[in-house]
Amino acid sequence: MSAGRIPLHRFWQPRYWPTWLGVALLRLIVMLPHGTRLAVGRWLGRSMRRLLAKRREVAATNLALCFPQLSDSEREALEIRHFESLGMGVIELGITWWCPQDYIARIASLEGMEHVRAALDRGNGILMWSGHFATAELTGRMLEPEVPPIAAMYRPSENRLNDQIMRRCRGKSVSELITKSSVRTLIKALKANRPVWYAADQAYIGKGAVMAPFFSEPAMTNTAVSQIARVSKAAVVPFLPLRHGNGERYTLEFLPALEDFPG
Repeated sequence: MSAGRIPLHRFWQPRYWPTWLGVALLRLIVMLPHGTRLAVGRWLGRSMRRLLAKRREVAATNLALCFPQLSDSEREALEIRHFESLGMGVIELGITWWCPQDYIARIASLEGMEHVRAALDRGNGILMWSGHFATAELTGRMLEPEVPPIAAMYRPSENRLNDQIMRRCRGKSVSELITKSSVRTLIKALKANRPVWYAADQAYIGKGAVMAPFFSEPAMTNTAVSQIARVSKAAVVPFLPLRHGNGERYTLEFLPALEDFPG
């Protein structure tokens, strides 16, 4: 995890001050009681909805396409919940970074670990496949005591300070961060029978992109997971990081490895 690290004292230029302020505020919020800090997160999400008009428009359009059977008021309620979840996700990022492991164990549980162990017993690595859920950052901390060191695919942030902070904090539970362009490193980790965390649900345009139905609507996606599984022979195990209620509890649910995949 040390590769690519830059000392944080090099980021004291004024253009990084807003990032430092944001990190400091998040650190303070994480010190609040759990229910209070997540209430702050929901407020943050509603504020994002009001301020980010373009994002709000995208969310409203997607909900209209995916749920045409709902009324306008029902879709608006879903939209508000979506932004509240994003806001809580920001706070959960801080929980992941700064709360001790015994606290994570108290608020979170694992289900379906037998599928992970069975996949590792095959000896070809395991591609833990999920989406970019708001609760995704908790995954590494929840798995840390249960599986061999995890590698994770990630996209470097354009904000260099933010990227350095993310690398350090994720290093508490992830042994190696692999950029999307480092496919050979990913395959090497799988061939060493390591678990690799991979999220591949974002819109994708480029080589290997295909059009696939999503809520009966055509959407661009990529075929990377099937290609990686074919080359590495790794098991592909889907999982869901679930938040219950307003964050009273969390569950990391693993499903059985995909059979006859990629076919």
